[in-house]
Amino acid sequence: MGGSVAPSEDDGGGGAMSEINVVPLTDVMLVLLIIFLITVPVVIQTVPVNLPDVRLLPTATKPENVSLSIRSEGGTCEVYWNLTPVSSEDLYNRAVERMETLIEDAGGVENMTEDDLPEVHIRGDVNTPWRCVGGPIFIMQRAGFARVGFISEPAPGIGIQRL
Repeated sequence: MGGSVAPSEDDGGGGAMSEINVVPLTDVMLVLLIIFLITVPVVIQTVPVNLPDVRLLPTATKPENVSLSIRSEGGTCEVYWNLTPVSSEDLYNRAVERMETLIEDAGGVENMTEDDLPEVHIRGDVNTPWRCVGGPIFIMQRAGFARVGFISEPAPGIGIQRL
């Protein structure tokens, strides 16, 4: 950094100069300005993504939908079809039977539309490990249920109007 000292008072000068050399400060500011001009457009670049429009809507339950409740008790996974406990084999057999019944009621696969397909609604306990939830999802998808959804409790503070 540069600085200058004026002549002393004995020489007739006025003492030390109080001026600051601003040339290094200006150089640093110009370098920072150039860096920001180069890096800001790189940081602002985004990828266009269509995100779903999420609203808090009550779940429309159709009679053909399947409701599963899953919890973990003592390290074992417990799966309930409505209120009946089921094993993995029972779950698969019930799911296949339900899907076959729905296809027969519709008059065959060719008469079913996407809106006619049943859904699986899963209620999982907060402390349930993912392995307990992943197995029933795979079983239901293998049985032909393409739509699987999770039922959750709304966040605290969100008002729900009850009729």
